[in-house]
Amino acid sequence: MVLKKKKEIQVDAFFLDHQQLEKLHRFSKAEEQNLASLLLHCAQLSNGIQQIQCIKQIMPLVKKMDQNATCDPMVKACLDILGETYFSLGVKNPLKKVLASSLNSLPEEFMMLAVQSFVCSLRAELKTTDIYLYRRVLDNLASCMEDFSLGRASVKNLFEEVLQFLQKSLLDIQEENRKNHGNRVVQTQLMHDLLIAIKVSMILVQKFQENVQGSLWKHHESFVWQSMCSLLKSSTNFLKDASLLQTVQTTSGLAVILFIKAMYEPVEELPCLVSDLLLGSVEHSGVPAWFASNCGPLYMEELPDSVLLFLCHGALAMLEWKNSSMGENGEKLLLDIASVLLSLSSELQESSVATSLSRILAIWTNSALAALFSGSPNLKIKLNGNSDVIEKLLEYVYTHWEHPLDAVRHQTKLIFKNLLQIHQTTITGSNEKSDPFFARLIKRLLNLEWHVKGKYASLGCLVECVGTENILQLDRTIPVQILDVMNDQSLAPYASDLLETMFTNHKAHFMLSFHGSNWIDQWHDIWVSPLLVILCEGSHDQTTYIIDYYLPKLLKCSPESLSYMIRILQASADANLGSCSTRGALGALMACLRAARAHGHLELSGVLNNGLVSTEYIKQGLVHQHNQVCIDALGLLCETHRSTEFVSMEEMQLIQFFMMYNLNSQSPSVRQQICSLLRKLFCRIQESSQVLYKLEQNKTKQELLENSTERHPLGILQQYKGFMSSICDRLFEVLFPGSSHPTRFSALTILGSVAEIFSVLKGQAQVFRLDQEIDSARVRTLIQCLASTFEEVKVLAFGLLMKLQDVAFNLQDSEYLGLLFQAAMDLSTSTKPYDCVTASYVLNLLVHYKGLQDICLGKWVERNPQMHENTLVSVVEKNTSAVIKLLLVNVEEEIFQAKKSLLQAAASFPMYGRVHCITGALQQLPLNNLTLLAEWKEMVARLILMSYKLSAVVSPVVQSSSPEGLIPMDSDSESAGRLQMILREIQPQDTNDYFMQAKILKEHCKIETENLADHRTVENICAEMRGKERETCDVTAQMVLVCCWRSMKEVSLLLGTLCKLLPSQAASEPSDGLITVEQVKNIGDYFKHHLLQSRHRGAFELAYSGFVQLTGMLSRCDSENLRKMPEQWLNCVLEEIKSCDPSSTLCATRRSAGIPFYIQALLASEPKKSKTDLLKMTMKELISLANSLNEPSSVIPQVHALNILRALFRDTRLGENIMPYVADGIQAAILGFMSPVWAVRNSSTLLFSALITRIFGVKRGKDENSKKNRMTGREFFSRFPSLYPFLLKQLEVVTSTLNSEAEELKIHPSLFLLLLILGRLYPSPMDGACSALSMAPFVPFIIRCGHSPVYRSREMSGRALVPFVMVNEVPRTVLSLLEGLPDSTGPCIRQNNIHGTLLQVFHLLQSYLESNQLVTLDFQQGLGDIITCIGTKLWLAKRPNPCLVTRAAYIDILVMLSTDLGKFQKQGIQMVGFWEEMNRVISDSDLMSGIPYASAVPGLIQYLQSITRLVISMLLVNADPDIQSSSSPIAKKIAKPSLSIVHLLNCECHEVRLLALEAVLLWLKQINSKQVAEEEGGVSCLLIDLEGALLKMALKEKNLQCFCKVLEILYHMDLRNVLPKVECSIKMNPNELLTWSLDIVDFSNSTEVQSIALKFASMLVIHLLQNHQQISEEVLKKWVQLIVDFCGDEQETEKLLAAAEVLKSITTFFLINKQLILGLSDTLAMWKCVVLLLQNEDLVARDAAAEVIRVAQSEKKSSKGTEFVLRIVNAPMALDLAFGILCELLQCWGQIHAGVPILLEWLLGDSDLKRDSEASALEEEDYLFDKGEVNFWAEKLTYVRQLSKHLLQLVSVTQLTLPDHKELNRLSRIALDQAQLVGHLLGKLPPTPGLTKTAEFTRLTIQNERISVCLKILNLLKSDDSCKNENLEK
Repeated sequence: MVLKKKKEIQVDAFFLDHQQLEKLHRFSKAEEQNLASLLLHCAQLSNGIQQIQCIKQIMPLVKKMDQNATCDPMVKACLDILGETYFSLGVKNPLKKVLASSLNSLPEEFMMLAVQSFVCSLRAELKTTDIYLYRRVLDNLASCMEDFSLGRASVKNLFEEVLQFLQKSLLDIQEENRKNHGNRVVQTQLMHDLLIAIKVSMILVQKFQENVQGSLWKHHESFVWQSMCSLLKSSTNFLKDASLLQTVQTTSGLAVILFIKAMYEPVEELPCLVSDLLLGSVEHSGVPAWFASNCGPLYMEELPDSVLLFLCHGALAMLEWKNSSMGENGEKLLLDIASVLLSLSSELQESSVATSLSRILAIWTNSALAALFSGSPNLKIKLNGNSDVIEKLLEYVYTHWEHPLDAVRHQTKLIFKNLLQIHQTTITGSNEKSDPFFARLIKRLLNLEWHVKGKYASLGCLVECVGTENILQLDRTIPVQILDVMNDQSLAPYASDLLETMFTNHKAHFMLSFHGSNWIDQWHDIWVSPLLVILCEGSHDQTTYIIDYYLPKLLKCSPESLSYMIRILQASADANLGSCSTRGALGALMACLRAARAHGHLELSGVLNNGLVSTEYIKQGLVHQHNQVCIDALGLLCETHRSTEFVSMEEMQLIQFFMMYNLNSQSPSVRQQICSLLRKLFCRIQESSQVLYKLEQNKTKQELLENSTERHPLGILQQYKGFMSSICDRLFEVLFPGSSHPTRFSALTILGSVAEIFSVLKGQAQVFRLDQEIDSARVRTLIQCLASTFEEVKVLAFGLLMKLQDVAFNLQDSEYLGLLFQAAMDLSTSTKPYDCVTASYVLNLLVHYKGLQDICLGKWVERNPQMHENTLVSVVEKNTSAVIKLLLVNVEEEIFQAKKSLLQAAASFPMYGRVHCITGALQQLPLNNLTLLAEWKEMVARLILMSYKLSAVVSPVVQSSSPEGLIPMDSDSESAGRLQMILREIQPQDTNDYFMQAKILKEHCKIETENLADHRTVENICAEMRGKERETCDVTAQMVLVCCWRSMKEVSLLLGTLCKLLPSQAASEPSDGLITVEQVKNIGDYFKHHLLQSRHRGAFELAYSGFVQLTGMLSRCDSENLRKMPEQWLNCVLEEIKSCDPSSTLCATRRSAGIPFYIQALLASEPKKSKTDLLKMTMKELISLANSLNEPSSVIPQVHALNILRALFRDTRLGENIMPYVADGIQAAILGFMSPVWAVRNSSTLLFSALITRIFGVKRGKDENSKKNRMTGREFFSRFPSLYPFLLKQLEVVTSTLNSEAEELKIHPSLFLLLLILGRLYPSPMDGACSALSMAPFVPFIIRCGHSPVYRSREMSGRALVPFVMVNEVPRTVLSLLEGLPDSTGPCIRQNNIHGTLLQVFHLLQSYLESNQLVTLDFQQGLGDIITCIGTKLWLAKRPNPCLVTRAAYIDILVMLSTDLGKFQKQGIQMVGFWEEMNRVISDSDLMSGIPYASAVPGLIQYLQSITRLVISMLLVNADPDIQSSSSPIAKKIAKPSLSIVHLLNCECHEVRLLALEAVLLWLKQINSKQVAEEEGGVSCLLIDLEGALLKMALKEKNLQCFCKVLEILYHMDLRNVLPKVECSIKMNPNELLTWSLDIVDFSNSTEVQSIALKFASMLVIHLLQNHQQISEEVLKKWVQLIVDFCGDEQETEKLLAAAEVLKSITTFFLINKQLILGLSDTLAMWKCVVLLLQNEDLVARDAAAEVIRVAQSEKKSSKGTEFVLRIVNAPMALDLAFGILCELLQCWGQIHAGVPILLEWLLGDSDLKRDSEASALEEEDYLFDKGEVNFWAEKLTYVRQLSKHLLQLVSVTQLTLPDHKELNRLSRIALDQAQLVGHLLGKLPPTPGLTKTAEFTRLTIQNERISVCLKILNLLKSDDSCKNENLEK
């Protein structure tokens, strides 16, 4: 359901002047309607739409007139007026079109008269001389020639005058444009006028060919010929003028070709002339004189690339390509244009031109298609798919299909589609499906990886040509492969489009081939079944994108598949409800139903009524643990195809159920979706209620009697009202004190939607009104939300209060509003930064209150009687003015005080809060509609002055070179000296000498400390001072800094806001603006000063946001002085950077601080559509500075340039305009990396990083080598062609130093960066062999990089080589690399070279084995050769090789081969020799003979790990059932491993043990999850008899990681196998083992070990008790206590998850067992743990705890049988169910008397109120930024309300009374004492505690409710039955 707003059409009415009206009066007749009276009536109407109706009556009236009426002067007068009216109407006014279409049906006899009238009016128009009115004339000419017979006739009559006007207008506009150079606004307008003038000239020449074509005008003296020459000359000039807009140049290209086509003779030679023009081969002697004089510039000098491009466009668009009208010359021209365009494709990099080029290439393919249909056989050969032209165009497609510009990608797809059609056309008659060109393309495309976006569109085009079936025959798994790709949002839209093309085509194919219905099952198997599997089990992202993109398309193509989906999912929904990570069948069902209903394929009532899906399922969906299942279930209820569909009672009840448990979602996206879906529901209620009101009005009594069975409209409306009212009750109810941020956000957003949708409209009955639901308490609740620490909650609450402001103010008394105002003023000067934000919102609310001046401002400000009496002034303006005045007076006084002591200000009255409130008040003023202008002007001047003063006081701190610590916090003399230096630098404004001498400020006495210069220790670390309230407080450096930088921030934002007050016509009438040009200039200088000098990031970043507002405003100004300011500022700062003046204050550290921000703001202000001259100039300057040679004088400018470039490349607003400079940036970064100066190298690195992100995109994943952020070499070098020679040259330089035989190490700095770039490229199967940008030259250099002495560089060269070697070349390259390795007897063995080569072999082989999923003959042959060659160099893996690092690298290659050969050995065991060699390597290894080295040998660990992996890999190969069952003696030989897993576990090196343990754990998990077949042999044979070894290991293992793994393995093993071995292996009994494991939990320091030990111990406890073995009570108590400790508040997530897993495992046996095995208190302690985990802030902990409820509910279902039970539920629902289950269990155990008091204690909580309030008061003092207890999830009152609900139910059901229960009496006393204390503490709070003491107020209110609920239940329990019943009724 899409919500669309209806657009109202605006039609401006026309008016006639006095003279015209008089003329009509004269001719009109009162008694009958004639033409004049009709026109008169029409002119008197003020509504344009009524005038349209009137004009439509003219023609019927004219047609009724007789023949003689043509002589009637009335008709002539009316036609004159119609002509004048037509030309006076604006081109976009619908009246103009209506008038034209009416006059088109004018009877023939009136035609002459009408033409005369129109000619007369047009002639008057053509006499216009004002250039700025030309546009109107041009628009009128265009309208005349567009489907308007009268207009065309008029233009034809005035042909020469029109030509003359167009000729003149082109010249005049061009001249005016030159005069206005620099005035962007005027120039843009003039260029648009010029564009229209050129277009009109073209239309004139095209439409009036007969006027032009006659031979008369061909005389060179004729006026028409002269005019045509003039038009041609102007068009040629425009085409070459690069200062014009690109659209003007493009259109001029069309015009030039069109005019030449009209003038040139003989026509047959025209294609040759155009061809010569494009190729630059025009012979001067061979062209006519008129051509030479008018088009000379096009062939006498070399044309710029863009001009060539526009000429190509002109030729393609203006010449006739159909029907071979241009013959062979035309065909030659077509091919010439293609070659010119393709040559331009590598030159034109600028985004706008690149876009044009792609569009023009697409036009070329269309023209080629048109030419082919009637072209010569020769053309068909030249345009065949295998021809040179098509090959190059395909290369263009492959290079640009991943282009960053959407437009280019879209055109690339069109080009590809057309190329396929072109090839199809050239082979008509032969079979397309077997065509080698298509076959080759399909194969190449399928070999591409799925992350290439271009693959999808291209495959889609191919499917349309050859059909889906042919592609599926090559690979049946394609649909599944594409669905697998859909977990990436960037690929999902492309993938779904391809799937849609494929399944639609496939369905059509089936319907044609099989006329019966048996094909649908086959189609479902291919396209629907894989979808259902993924929906049930896929990842969150994948299922979401499939539902969003794929499912609606599938249902649209085949709606009948829905019933198939529902049937399949319904069958397994109950068994597969999903989990927190998968949707399950239930989730998939919800998704399918939602999509079907939203797209109109399903009626929900039908589904519910016919029992297809029960409401219970939807209920389970609504509280599902998986967020998206909840959203889909809600979407199913809220989204419908028709927005007026009635909402049923079931839907309303389900929505109410949903609202109970889902408002507290921590995921922002889920909250947004919930709010958006409910908004749709409310819109549906609102729209359907309007339908119901209409139905009600139209019904007669009779109908009511007949249809009494149906739902009655009034009844439904009543239900709607009740439903909406209950929803609002729920929403206000959840805004209780202490509700979490997500809850508040959801509730306020939904309430905002309700207020907006059900707003009162005139003439509409409203089913519901929110303001009627509001009372005083609710208003106060909303006001308290303004104190939330989350800005978005403040915004929502404020927005809602504004919508309800009338009711809100009426419900509050003036005293309360006065207190609110007082609180806001106090908060505005709080030292807590977030308090002033609250103050601003409260003040912004109060300024809308009429009586504000009377109740509050009277005390503060003297009244201005004039303003008060002026009734025209709006309330908001009056109040805002007064509030700002008051704040201003205060802040001016505070600045005065701060000048005396900045410390005093920072501690008592930081000024930024006041300024923040002023800015907030200004921002909500209606600035364009102010009445008190003089007063505001004065106020603005004062505000600006105040800003400068405040800035002067605080700026010294943020501009110092060390803003972060300006108070002497250290007591050593060195820091004291440093402080002195900083102070001399900044010269602060303080007059009290504080900064020069550290002092302690007290109210009366000031204790002097020694002067800092004496170098004695400064004992008083903090300055203490008394605030207004005479409390001593410390001033820390942080407080001073916060005061200063926040003040700077607020000043910047205030000045930015004030700049917006400048009207855009400031120059013409300076008196109108509230701010003068001079003030704006000063503000600009202020920003410049602070951006270029602030050192504190917070300060300059925020100055930047104010400055951006200023620059954005300047570029739109009329005043030339203001408009040119950004350019002047830019030039100044670039000059200052270049000059490198020693006196410069620019900051060269801190990444140039504010300078990049300053330049960014200036460049971002340039209009997007302009030529970006400032950007071009700046980039040119910066690149030249960044590339400067290493002279000492140029270092600082170079650093600045590199830092600024980095900022500009990161700025998204510059978009594609910055891309042409990327290559230069890369060069500057790489060259800068070689600088001897550290600062230059540092900045170069930062720039390089920004550029890598700019080129390859933002890295989304953590995988360094992911294919996502990469590019094919072809695409990279065609986008940045200059980098090809540069990188090649740099590589050559780098590698020339690597191979020198000299012993000294030469490390080249830029090698790392070069390899980083090259490693990001990859080869594409689409790459042609003969590319000008071939990757082959790089290969030898990259291979040589492997010889680098730097380990990381060798690694990177290994990775970087892979993309440069084509897959089929890998075996050859690997063999040549292996052959290059030395023999053991070689003379000079260089281990670095060997290591680099081995790494390259490793990475090449890895990519080769990955890419060959299918084993082909070539692959086997290649692999065989490689293995043979590896055998010859095996000495490198054995002892003769002394270097352990290269030994390890060689073994890594063997490991990879053995792992992969294990997969391929089904092809017969021809690799026997290989396996024998492997065994020899293992036998020869140090693992067999013991490790002879000390651990300090380089590479030892690496070698041991590699050999261990080889052993494990061999063990797996040997364990393969195929080998074990093979009877051949060779197989027996292989199957004998030389090392066992136990041997590895006993190795003294812990890294080896760890690898072995990880392998064992993996095998165990595979067996447990049934991944490996349960056959003899296999992995399970490797685990036989390991238990004993593992138990021994557990006792003696010292390494923490290994110990943890051993415990994990034991935990995953079957205790029935482990316990029998305990006695013999480690001499313990099971109880001792349990005690041992509990001791580990107690004493270990590692969270990981504690967690796994607790899980193991718990498994032991369950096993022992289930097998009736005794465990001592002490041990059990200890175990329970450990679980309780694990669930504590501040525990790590790992411990919480371990506790949750333990609780889940003991649920059935301990928690819900009918017998109390652990006793009541321990069992309830466990349940308390579950409850605590369900309220934990950590989502994963809550989800894990909800599993306990799932187990309990599943047990309940299996015991109760068929009844549906909620099982997979979210945490709020789980909490509710937990309390319910607990109360049931108390009844079941018969422990109600003992249990209820314990639950009452839970309810009361265990907080010590006095201690809490003292602690919170201390905290508030201590932490500047501490926002108190921020609540993201847990809500104490939700817990209290749910628990009390179940307790009350339990008490009432069991009729429980406990009158003399000791425990209850104790609880009563505690509760009553607490009630008294809470009352006392609440009384001590200030008048508006919700705003000023929020945390304290919240805590006390919560406790208050806990106590009252507890007392209520206690009273029930104590009273007798009768009394109890009364209470319950109450």
